[in-house]
Amino acid sequence: MRRGNVHGSSALADGPGQKPSDEPVRELRTEFPFVLPRGYVDASGTVHRDGVMRLATARDELVSQRDDRVRESPNYLAVVLIGRVVTRIGDIEDVHGGIIENLFASDLAFLQDLYRRVNQDGHTHARVTCPHCNNDFAVDVAGSRLGES
Repeated sequence: MRRGNVHGSSALADGPGQKPSDEPVRELRTEFPFVLPRGYVDASGTVHRDGVMRLATARDELVSQRDDRVRESPNYLAVVLIGRVVTRIGDIEDVHGGIIENLFASDLAFLQDLYRRVNQDGHTHARVTCPHCNNDFAVDVAGSRLGES
């Protein structure tokens, strides 16, 4: 199921008897495109690198914790949870735990970091320092074009 963007409204009053806020309407991003560092290799040998992760819901986290595989091994939680929130990897739209558990370890680590960033921090940006000039700047770790990450 695809989720679109949700818009806040600046027409709401800040409190009883107050005028509406002059804050601009903000868009809530619910989907985040990404490019895997290595990519998922399917049974035919095709490499799938670009994908989409959606924001997690409380239900995603609760259902994942009740999963039998997670009950047997709590380390499996990341696989189940990532399998619920990744909506597409390459041409594959039926992403599930079986797909996620066959990712390279570096790709799973990338998706775990992306999950944390979008669901806890609310964005995909990371603050970095250039090793040559020592300037600080932000990068989008999800990447915005094929090949970026």
